[in-house]
Amino acid sequence: MSLSFEGRVVLVTGAGGGLGREYALAFAERGASVIVNDLGTDTKGGGKSSAAADKVVEEIRAKGGKAVANYDSVEDGEKLIQTALDAFGRIDVVVNNAGILRDRSFARTSDLDWDLIQRIHLRGSFLVTRAAWNHMKNQKFGRIIMTASAAGIYGNFGQANYSAAKLGMLGLANTLAIEGRKYNVHCNTIAPVAGSRLTETVMPPDLVASLKPEYVAPLVLWLCHEQCQENGGLFEVGAGWIGKLRWERSQGQIVRKKNKSMTPEAVRDQWDKICDFTDATKPATVQESLQSMVSVLSRMESEDQVGANSTAAAASPASASGINPSMAVGQKLPPTTFSFTHTQCILYALGVGMSTKDPDHLRFLYEGSPDFSCLPTFGVIPSQAAMMEGGLSSVPGLNIDFTQVLHGEQYLELYKPLPTSGKLTSEATIADVLDKGSGAVILLDVHTYSGGELVCYNQFSVFVVGAGGFGGKRTSEKAKASVPPPKRAPDAVVIDSTTRDQAALYRLSGDWNPLHIDPSFAAMGGFKAPILHGLCSFGFAARHVLKQFANNDPSRFKAIKVRFVKPVMPGQSLQTEMWKEGNRIHIQCKVKETDAVVLAGAYVDLHGASEASPENLTQGGGLQSELVFAEIGRRIKDLGSELVKKVNAVFGWEITKDGKTAAQWTIDLKNGSGSLHKGPYSGKADVTFTVSDEDFMEVVQGKVNPQKAFFSGKLKVRGNIMLSQKLEVILKDYAKL
Repeated sequence: MSLSFEGRVVLVTGAGGGLGREYALAFAERGASVIVNDLGTDTKGGGKSSAAADKVVEEIRAKGGKAVANYDSVEDGEKLIQTALDAFGRIDVVVNNAGILRDRSFARTSDLDWDLIQRIHLRGSFLVTRAAWNHMKNQKFGRIIMTASAAGIYGNFGQANYSAAKLGMLGLANTLAIEGRKYNVHCNTIAPVAGSRLTETVMPPDLVASLKPEYVAPLVLWLCHEQCQENGGLFEVGAGWIGKLRWERSQGQIVRKKNKSMTPEAVRDQWDKICDFTDATKPATVQESLQSMVSVLSRMESEDQVGANSTAAAASPASASGINPSMAVGQKLPPTTFSFTHTQCILYALGVGMSTKDPDHLRFLYEGSPDFSCLPTFGVIPSQAAMMEGGLSSVPGLNIDFTQVLHGEQYLELYKPLPTSGKLTSEATIADVLDKGSGAVILLDVHTYSGGELVCYNQFSVFVVGAGGFGGKRTSEKAKASVPPPKRAPDAVVIDSTTRDQAALYRLSGDWNPLHIDPSFAAMGGFKAPILHGLCSFGFAARHVLKQFANNDPSRFKAIKVRFVKPVMPGQSLQTEMWKEGNRIHIQCKVKETDAVVLAGAYVDLHGASEASPENLTQGGGLQSELVFAEIGRRIKDLGSELVKKVNAVFGWEITKDGKTAAQWTIDLKNGSGSLHKGPYSGKADVTFTVSDEDFMEVVQGKVNPQKAFFSGKLKVRGNIMLSQKLEVILKDYAKL
């Protein structure tokens, strides 16, 4: 599916020639409205002319594109953005490309040479971006490109002024990427190598000719597209090659001992080790950089305290851990978004042991099932991004060693059945921090929303080994407590085998910790082999309860709480023991082969049968149209290739009930041998229909003429309306539908 910028407004600075011109033409060709900015100066910043910008605008308009010119300096950033707002009403993308050169050896660089380069490159990018920033934040979308240079990354003779400005732009971009992340405003940096007015003075003519600007533009377009989630990246690009750069740091060497002075001789003697990049680390954030310093302090403390009294030894990790509850509690992490289709729901179900050998499982494994649903415990997947994406590392007062973090307990509560596709937004807050002596417990509350409506709530309880002893409280009223099972024989027991590849399969749902697949990494953690994810065992136990006491009806699932006790090895069998007490099912999970308890103090709360939602619209329950789409799916399976030849279109369906969207379907008769899937199309459908469940049935059964339904407003159509006539191929013989 080609990338479209239809409806987007793009500003390219310095777009009168070279790279900027190529960017402007490429964006316009793909539907963007473009502001072509160029002051019309020479390469040293002298002169002024509107001719360059006007010529590019004419080129774009001659090809049917939309563009306006702007002749202001980037130092008048507000004027550039105002041009976009006046002409097109919004600003979505800013490509900071304008630049000049004042090359001099360092000794000959004048104040003017220095200041002019900083003003145009660094200050100009700051002023233009600042003018666009709040517009992008308010519309929850923005893409920004900073143009750095290899001279800034590596240095270059005669370009001290230019190098400083270009690396300054990278620093600016890195901070904008952090500040803009929660508003879906992304900022990336490119260091292009291309033939242009600025490079023809320092490169041979034949090399300039081969380094075409058109070999850079595709990267810029991808980084600026809404599908691209790259943020804070640095890329070298040229001649059709693209490479991503990152910082690297040696393991370093401690060159002082506690309570002793540090000497230059000690630095000299350890210099080879300080500069040894074997097993180099790759810190990506300020927090990661500081954490390693904290780890060094902790190691120094522990090495120097061998033989010290136990009280002092207990106190040292606390001071090194940097735990400060008064700073941390109440802090919000950057929101995370999770987009998914039915594929992820099915993959998760397989990951927690569902199988087609059990007919009851088909509703969770087959998108064409009339009752297709998402397993309730999938609710942990969208929320765990707060943990996986390093959000905790940005919290003040939580300077902890992330190699010492263990998942202690988990609580999940659903407020409505989970959708089988869509976009979910999660907001995480540090609910409390507890001092358990041997470690610290962090309670992380995560609320997950779909279209502004609360879908589920998770509480992660994470234990940080060795981070206790900071004098904090041991318990919290905010913690969701685990509950021991009744002291009687269980009411039901289910034994289920995991496979050798269970962890390898489950990790595809988003937990990429190598502890669960890499034997050498597991060995460093003290395990003989990779272990199963605790949340995988959690999923096994929850579905055992759902089948045993709720007839696999996800709308009856309310909440689950577990405490993780011991690991499970892939291939072992899980034995779930269950006690029913009203609507609460107490559970305990063991490894059958060893009798070791792996989930304790656990329970699942169910809605009573009468409390369950009467219709689970987003899952398909209660919709007559589900059966029709199931039959359409069968027809596509039988005649797919033939239908694709005849139709060559993608149809989207939005089925409503009581005025609200109840289900979405995609009939793809354009790609491959055709397909039907539940949920919206990942690209842009050729035609989309919106119709109520009742009216849909009237139309497909031939009781109401489609044209009459359209003109009466019952059937709404977006896109190429003429293509709707081709639907007759799959809707004919409606009696069988």
